[in-house]
Amino acid sequence: MAANCKPETILVREDAPLHARLAIESEPFLRGWRIVTGLDESGLARKIGEAKWNLFYLTGEVRVVALGFAGPRTLRRLIKRALAKLEGQKFNSLKISRVVSRRFFGIPFVRVVAYSRHIQEGRGLVPAKDFVLKTPRYATAARKATASG
Repeated sequence: MAANCKPETILVREDAPLHARLAIESEPFLRGWRIVTGLDESGLARKIGEAKWNLFYLTGEVRVVALGFAGPRTLRRLIKRALAKLEGQKFNSLKISRVVSRRFFGIPFVRVVAYSRHIQEGRGLVPAKDFVLKTPRYATAARKATASG
């Protein structure tokens, strides 16, 4: 199991549907998540591009804080919290941007900043089968009113 999670670390969901050409070396980190080894973010993006896939950068950052020293247990706990905050969003990778260890009145704490990423084959973030153009109800009702009146 990966002992440490540091800045610029990338996690990929174990059940992410990746193409065979995207053989990414990784180690288990948390249940359902693996740490990418041997590649930084630019190397991973290059490898994804060579396979004709896309790496999406999703907006917004996730900040989590915990009391304690920046050891493996504390970092795992913080990553679990970050993933819990992102629950419900559709993403299959996470980039740890910053890991800061400080003291406040002598009490040690650790702050982690992470960003969600998504690796997929298509160019559109929303799959075509999930994208449905809908007309709002009030626009349909207004059209019917003008047509009849």
